[in-house]
Amino acid sequence: MVGGRRFRPGGGFGRQLDEYETTVGAPPSTESPAAPAGGLVDSAVYIRGHRFASPSGLAETYRCLQEQDGAMAWIGLYRPDIEQITSLAREFRLHDLAVEDAINAHQRPKLERYGETLFVVLRAARYDDLREEVEFSELHLFIGPGFVVTVRHGEAPDLAAVRRRLETEAHMLARGPEAVLYAILDQVVDGYAPVVAGLENDIDEIETEVFGGDPNASRRIYGLSREVIQFQRAARPLLTVLDALADGAGSGSEDEELRRYLRDVTDHLTQVVERVDGFRHLLQNILTVNATLVSQQQNEEMRSLTAASYAQNEELKKVSSWAAILFAPTLIGTVYGMNFVHMPELNWRFGYLFALLLMLVVCGTLYLIFKRRGWL
Repeated sequence: MVGGRRFRPGGGFGRQLDEYETTVGAPPSTESPAAPAGGLVDSAVYIRGHRFASPSGLAETYRCLQEQDGAMAWIGLYRPDIEQITSLAREFRLHDLAVEDAINAHQRPKLERYGETLFVVLRAARYDDLREEVEFSELHLFIGPGFVVTVRHGEAPDLAAVRRRLETEAHMLARGPEAVLYAILDQVVDGYAPVVAGLENDIDEIETEVFGGDPNASRRIYGLSREVIQFQRAARPLLTVLDALADGAGSGSEDEELRRYLRDVTDHLTQVVERVDGFRHLLQNILTVNATLVSQQQNEEMRSLTAASYAQNEELKKVSSWAAILFAPTLIGTVYGMNFVHMPELNWRFGYLFALLLMLVVCGTLYLIFKRRGWL
């Protein structure tokens, strides 16, 4: 891969990749988020690790590569169109399947070899502090003899920082396209650290909300669980990519220095994956605890409602009992108060006392009955 290049003249695809790299890997001024929706971001030709030329377009980059033996081109594109991708495919003989993946995006991290060209898909992540969300973006790399093409479909990673760092370390950049690949892998993995910190902080906040009885905690737990799963899908497959590179299946490089560099990246990624796996289990436990606390709260509310209902029933019994007791003399008095000409005991001397006594007996009997039943 570090050896001589094999190109053909031509090339709209190369120009599109150049525009993409300009967005991804150029200095901050040329790689700002305000860059065009698609196009060449930065294109450079390196000889023995030093920038030899900064072509303004793909055609110029192709000419420079043809004129300089042992040169390496690093072309960066940001959301290129089909015409640009096609130009690069013709110039560097990129495989149709890899080109199709680069155009469609939405690929999982993977590594595939097509002849002398290596096609790598990476998923970078960035934590948005304002929205407290994780943003994912896709990065495609074509690595071949004497060229590196990066196609970025999002704001991350910061390839401009990778380019600047490598340009200050000419001995690393002189190792060829593989050095660029490993530096980009390192940047992507390093970008996972702030995401892990942000997710960990969110989990701490959720724990406080759960034990504080926040009713919106379940919704936030569910949303954060989805982000953790997406993060796992971005980071875990990258371990397979790194293992393939370490085994030589991807690049076949025998550069021990680059292998040590790759092992260090693998170690960092392994730590990230293990922490993210722990986040997922922790969120499942928090969701279970939250469901238990919500159930307990609902039970307490039901007990309170039951107690209140019982108290109301007791009061209703008392009111009903006294209403029945008072209704009895009212009924008797009403009957005796009616104007009948012929009525039993109407002219009886003790009829009034009998009516009062009857009222007292009925009321007393009802009182004893209600008292025995516990209504009074």
